[in-house]
Amino acid sequence: MQITHLTPEAAALAELGERLARIRKQRGHSQEALAKEAGIGVATLRRIEDGRDSTLGSWLGILRALEMDTAIDGLLPENYRSPLALSLIHISEPT
Repeated sequence: MQITHLTPEAAALAELGERLARIRKQRGHSQEALAKEAGIGVATLRRIEDGRDSTLGSWLGILRALEMDTAIDGLLPENYRSPLALSLIHISEPT
């Protein structure tokens, strides 16, 4: 499922939890091992995988533990340009 601005929050959290569980299993981590490496409790990881609310700090620890640091920067890019700003750049560029 693709998460868009129309996706209800509960559905987005459930989807992210499912994705996390799938990646964790593909990498051969138990919930206990990943939680320890991420610096969070097992109950917190279970809550996240169940699609319940969580903190950004927990997600940052998990992504770092899974060596998915690039996903962190993708949350809010340092140099964000809106679609309108990009279209204005393309209009002003010589062809």
